[in-house]
Amino acid sequence: MDQTTFEKNYLMNTVQKTVLILRAFTREEPKLTLTDLHKITGIGISSLQRFVATLVYEGFLIKDEKSKQYQLGLSLFYLGKLVEQESTILAVAEPILKSLNEKIGESVSMSIFDGDQRRCILNYESIHSLTARHQVGDTSPLYAGASAKALLSFLPQAEIEDYLDRVKRVPITESTVIDRNKLLAEIEMIRQQGYVTTKSERIIGACSISTPIMSQGRPIASMAIIVPDVRYKDEQTEMYKEYLLAAKREIEMQLSKR
Repeated sequence: MDQTTFEKNYLMNTVQKTVLILRAFTREEPKLTLTDLHKITGIGISSLQRFVATLVYEGFLIKDEKSKQYQLGLSLFYLGKLVEQESTILAVAEPILKSLNEKIGESVSMSIFDGDQRRCILNYESIHSLTARHQVGDTSPLYAGASAKALLSFLPQAEIEDYLDRVKRVPITESTVIDRNKLLAEIEMIRQQGYVTTKSERIIGACSISTPIMSQGRPIASMAIIVPDVRYKDEQTEMYKEYLLAAKREIEMQLSKR
């Protein structure tokens, strides 16, 4: 596709202008006034004010009220760290989780935080025709399912309390726990044992066991084994737990060296 066709059919003017504004900031000029941005981007002052106000509201720009200068906000820093962190985790975890998948023949996945949700970023399929799994890109609230609870449970207590206060909890299945006190009791138990097991809590017929991957005292991802309940036996929990915890230790050790 040539450049003219691409620009005509695919470019969104509003998004393009937003990118122009963000790219105007450089290491040499990290702070810019509205006039500076107008000169660099060529965007009219009236439109520019609306773009900039929106970017400030969303945390992508910060405004110094005294100097009337703008600079890049922490939302961009957060997104940049997510990209860096996610790519590093994937590079380390992929061979380890693939090996675990091949060893047990069941679905193995990894998830990360995505705001107030869990998002799957890696999944290795079961070898069986009947399977339970996470799809890459799938999201779920942090209070529902093993992968999500493994992330939520190892956050600092104040952040857990804030999350439970802020988020409306609705049942996904009949097994979804939404009561605040019950969730807090579960979280305490999960912390003590270092892993979490769930049955039909988010997907009916699916059993999951999950543990967090920690870095600098915080959960940065979770990994899970997902098995259909017709094939899951309670006595397998100990075996799956040991496999997961061994993979967790290996991933955390490799991450600490990077």
